[in-house]
Amino acid sequence: MAVPSVAAERAEALRRTLARYDHAYYVLDAPEVPDAEYDRLFRELQALESEYQELATPDSPTRRVGGKPLDAFAPVRHAVPMLSIRTETDTEATGASAFDARVRRELGLAESDPPVRYVAELKFDGLAVSLRYESGILVRAATRGDGETGEDVTQNIRTIGEVPLRLASLTVPVLEVRGEVYMRRDRFEALNARQREVGGKTFVNPRNAAAGAVRQLDPTIAARRPLSFFAYGLGEVVGWEIPSTHSGVLEALARQGLPVSADRAVVSGGEGLAAFHRDVGARRDALPFDIDGVVYKVDELALQQRLGFVTREPRWAVAHKYPAQEQLTIVRDIEIQVGRTGKLTPVAKLEPVFVGGTTVSNATLHNEDETRRKDVRVGDTVIVRRAGDVIPEVVRVVIERRPDDAGPPFDMRTVLGGCCPVCQSTIVREEGEVDWRCSGGLYCPAQRKQALLHFASRRAMDIEGLGDKVVDQLVEQALVRTPADLYGLTTQALAALDRMGEKSAGNLVAAIAKSRHTTLPRFLFSLGIRHVGEATARDLARHFGDLGPIMEARPDDLLRVPDVGPIVAQSIAIFFAQPHNREVIDGLTAAGVEWPLLTPTPREAQPFTGLTFVLTGTLPDLGRDDARARIEALGGKVAGSVSAKTSYVVAGADPGSKLDKAQTLGVKVLDQDALLTMIAAARQTPLGVTDAP
Repeated sequence: MAVPSVAAERAEALRRTLARYDHAYYVLDAPEVPDAEYDRLFRELQALESEYQELATPDSPTRRVGGKPLDAFAPVRHAVPMLSIRTETDTEATGASAFDARVRRELGLAESDPPVRYVAELKFDGLAVSLRYESGILVRAATRGDGETGEDVTQNIRTIGEVPLRLASLTVPVLEVRGEVYMRRDRFEALNARQREVGGKTFVNPRNAAAGAVRQLDPTIAARRPLSFFAYGLGEVVGWEIPSTHSGVLEALARQGLPVSADRAVVSGGEGLAAFHRDVGARRDALPFDIDGVVYKVDELALQQRLGFVTREPRWAVAHKYPAQEQLTIVRDIEIQVGRTGKLTPVAKLEPVFVGGTTVSNATLHNEDETRRKDVRVGDTVIVRRAGDVIPEVVRVVIERRPDDAGPPFDMRTVLGGCCPVCQSTIVREEGEVDWRCSGGLYCPAQRKQALLHFASRRAMDIEGLGDKVVDQLVEQALVRTPADLYGLTTQALAALDRMGEKSAGNLVAAIAKSRHTTLPRFLFSLGIRHVGEATARDLARHFGDLGPIMEARPDDLLRVPDVGPIVAQSIAIFFAQPHNREVIDGLTAAGVEWPLLTPTPREAQPFTGLTFVLTGTLPDLGRDDARARIEALGGKVAGSVSAKTSYVVAGADPGSKLDKAQTLGVKVLDQDALLTMIAAARQTPLGVTDAP
């Protein structure tokens, strides 16, 4: 039936009135009416929407009570990626000065130029989300996820009173607001008190409670969790003339009814940033919510665009941490964890202690040298710190509390008997290295996912469609133990995986089948032998011609290969000496993996033969892979570190310590243009190649 105009007008008036009351209550902390009056108007709106369902709009305050439970969260692709920002771990004022100096250097400012203007804000300890408003109405909310793709949590975010369901006046086509969902400390304590009363699960800290509420499949549960929200930036914007400054953006968002923290300031230069850091640090414990630092952003958006990004982090922003909290506890044991790349890390098993906002029972000891330097032993009383407020670590031993029956000094080989605790392969520690590693890369279950991802990567076996999520499921469901098992997968088995349809499964099976026909360099690289990159794999293939001779080669034989030194030779020999690795290779060849034989030949003389290049920083037009390919096509070698044997360092933007070392050693430095000129000249030499990638 048609909705009477009087009912439609009353519903609209109620929505606007209740939205105003919500803003006053949740954002301004200044209630305008008693709860009873709010409840009376809320029930009136509910009754109207129940009688005339057409009146139930997406921005109605009644939508905050939650909807139907979901089976799973739908993925949301961010139109503008939600990128992370760099963390400044120097917790003193010098951390702020260092950021200001970097910004001025990138902008080409002289000492005589005026100070840069920044916005200093709090770094909230919560969960990042993106709110999408279309024509002024909240239509979707998504978690950050991996930065590219998040999860649709709209129903849960609608339950947060601070989040306006309709903007105050903006009705532009698209306005994405980025911010943080968090839980106030007093609300967290009240939530835990209620949980204890009913015998329910208590939460470790406000951040975990907030994150868990946002990711509840049942929005009625999220509605019962006292969540809050602060806006701090923008995502995709269509049809809105964005203010010229970040501070202006925050003010504009606040005018639209979005909560923006009042603990922010526009400051000048590094001294202004340091003063803000000191001020917030002094009253950090008095804040009503947890923070793990402050954030500095260049205020002028035009300058932000000039500064741009490096490795997906903005040059114009940084998170400045505070000193981590510390506590005393006792080391009950020292266990060894095997990382995804085979690195062996000693971990202290602790008497549980509450530190840095969470209960800590494990702390990293990093490596054998660090454990010995600190002389950490079983039974010791230690100071544990949540380093960077994230990774717990043992700071030092309280020697005067060491018991008489404390264990002996830590020794990795003795503890493990020389074998990996997961797969029993030999553990190795190369000369000059601090880390022990498991040598069973292809076989070791702890390294299984990493080994499979590397095996399938574009420069290795190039299996399109075999990404992180698929590999995770294949390993966790025990469908694949080694790379050889990939070749036995069926379309039916793959189609049963989460988010893998029949068509995608068929495409992946075809890609796996296609990879059976490869080249020897690609196959060698795919094995993930430590220190064997693409260039070394090509050199080995050229020198030996087939896999068999490489597998049987002694270190002395391998040293005859161009650019293979003692460390690389030893790494190759140890890899092929492991029976587990040979079994995997046998399985791959039995599955039909093959490559054409090569005629063993020494590396041909080319213009760059004998030259070693090191690439550092971001080149304006060339990607690292492109630059490497062009150099290697002319016979050159690309190394990862600078030494006295380096011929040239090719430096782009943000070159880092490699440039400093090159200058110290007197190594010649090239920019991109100089490298391209050198390549062009080399192509014209009698020994030059006719074309290069």
